[in-house]
Amino acid sequence: MDHDWTTQNIVVTGAASGLGRAICYRFAQLGAQVHGVDLNQATLDELQQSLGSGFSAVTCDISDWAQVATAFERFEAIDVLVNSAGITGQTNLKSPETEPADVERVFQVNFFGSYFTSKAVLPRMIARGYGRVLHIASIAGKDGNAGMLAYSASKAAVIGMTKVQGKEVAGTGVTVNALAPAVIQTPMVDAMPPEQVKYMTTKIPMGRCGSLDELVAMVEFIVSPACSFTTGFTFDLTGGRATY
Repeated sequence: MDHDWTTQNIVVTGAASGLGRAICYRFAQLGAQVHGVDLNQATLDELQQSLGSGFSAVTCDISDWAQVATAFERFEAIDVLVNSAGITGQTNLKSPETEPADVERVFQVNFFGSYFTSKAVLPRMIARGYGRVLHIASIAGKDGNAGMLAYSASKAAVIGMTKVQGKEVAGTGVTVNALAPAVIQTPMVDAMPPEQVKYMTTKIPMGRCGSLDELVAMVEFIVSPACSFTTGFTFDLTGGRATY
């Protein structure tokens, strides 16, 4: 993509593993200044050693508004925010079998985490007249995955928030969009019950998981200056499962 990323400051949540880690690597390779936010200090330190001066580690619990407000104050100017932090919570359970505390925790990370971080960056983006916010949602938020009440409902909330925020910033030079992947091969997916992963994969017409390379390529486009006439939209990355 023909764009000079070396002028961009990019904040990525969930940076220590999975999608977030892959996104950090991509933008560091492109020469951007990447700020990785995560709870896992040890893994962030390892990422710092791998990526060097183009990466800065920020330890923060994104489910805690006070921590987010404090951590994000240190960023002078943020061009891009990618919210990729997420947890599945307990899976392969029918709704009546779920634990309220687990459902609440999943919402705290998946929905409130994205809400808090976007709340922290949007005013300054709007004031500067430029910004890109991308919430990583899920096909589960569109279709609902049986056995994944907390995850599906929290990602549906993220999609709803994206529609609201995207409309609110329209015309300001800022865009807010979401990305709804199907199953992407990550450590989070590897840790899920095999029957749950099989349930999700069999619904994909391409019959396979998506790759991290496919995901980061789409992320790169969505948060680029070139993607300037799309806001409030949830992009598809599902191998044909979702065609709406």
